[in-house]
Amino acid sequence: MAKSTSKSSVRRVAVLVDTSTTWGRGIIAGIHRFASERGDWHLFVEARGIHDSTVMPADWRGDGIIARIATPEAARSMRRRGIPVVNVSGVLLPGAQFPRVCNDGREAARLAADYFLARGFRHFAYLSLRGLEYVSRQRDAFRGFLSEAGCDCSVKEVPVNSGFISPDWNLRLGQLGKWLAGLPKPLAVLSWGGGRELILAALGAGLRVPQEVAVLSSSDDELLDRIGPVPVSGIRAACETIGREAAEMLDRSMRGVPLEKREIVVPPLGVTTRQSTDTLAIGDPQLVAALRFMNENLGQPLMISQVARAAGISRRALERRFSEVLRISPGGYLNRVRLDRVKTLLTETMLPVSDVAERCGFSTPEYMTALFRRQFGSTPLRHRKETGIAPDLR
Repeated sequence: MAKSTSKSSVRRVAVLVDTSTTWGRGIIAGIHRFASERGDWHLFVEARGIHDSTVMPADWRGDGIIARIATPEAARSMRRRGIPVVNVSGVLLPGAQFPRVCNDGREAARLAADYFLARGFRHFAYLSLRGLEYVSRQRDAFRGFLSEAGCDCSVKEVPVNSGFISPDWNLRLGQLGKWLAGLPKPLAVLSWGGGRELILAALGAGLRVPQEVAVLSSSDDELLDRIGPVPVSGIRAACETIGREAAEMLDRSMRGVPLEKREIVVPPLGVTTRQSTDTLAIGDPQLVAALRFMNENLGQPLMISQVARAAGISRRALERRFSEVLRISPGGYLNRVRLDRVKTLLTETMLPVSDVAERCGFSTPEYMTALFRRQFGSTPLRHRKETGIAPDLR
């Protein structure tokens, strides 16, 4: 790598990430937080759309770059700079061997599968973007997790627009609606992008959203996902964590410190539930009553016998219905939704872990930690530190 072009101790860092999406703004926020703590970074950031070029001006002089490198042209431009570069794109480009920090698409697929299965869905589909390797990876992971649960998943591939992240605006909604209408109901659909298009297609085909077709987007945009007849649920990426990890990686590279890892994948934070998935795909009213009782009383030390009484059936009957419909025991389901709530509180609040355990109905923090480690392969404290949303409080 070339030596620093700066004449002072201040590091000049260019950030080539779009500012038009929640994803891009979150990454920039994470980079800015790191830069503020360092105190010796000067960030070069401009308003940028997802279609804008990431090619740097030839006369720019700086010490490092953090960029979404999604095209061969952008990769060639970065290599010519001769300075440290960190990539924050999930796109795998041949020959683009930059250090990289990106969202964990496989974990997002697992999260989506668990989310839908917990709501009783047994029929699934995936809206894929044609010719994009990183979309295909998530599609295959989603189908794999569903296969393990004994479920099939139909796939529809559609043309992509020039921004590499969503369906072409000329997408024929009538054909998409016909595809949705021909699949068994109730149907749960995961889409890389195009959540709004899916909903318009479903409504145009006379299908109810979310009762007949539930739609979950692989991304979560605070503004765009609320635009349209039905607000779209989305998977929340840990954007600020991606930005901070990328900044730390670039800082080491600019100081000539060897990188411990050249690639870091960051798991998503969870699902933002909006109207497009706000339903239970279960025709058994007593099972629905049991699920609602559990979700409304997560902070209480529930016994399965209490849940059965609330549903108006015996414990044995409740266990049988959970096994037949949800393929999980009542206790297993209760722990799963509690742990999902734990992740939300860890990343979005400053509550100590002991308070999180109490609010989620666990008898002790130690028991919660053991279940958390078994489910996610990490501890609550480590998860909080890695997501970087709240301070490391005990």
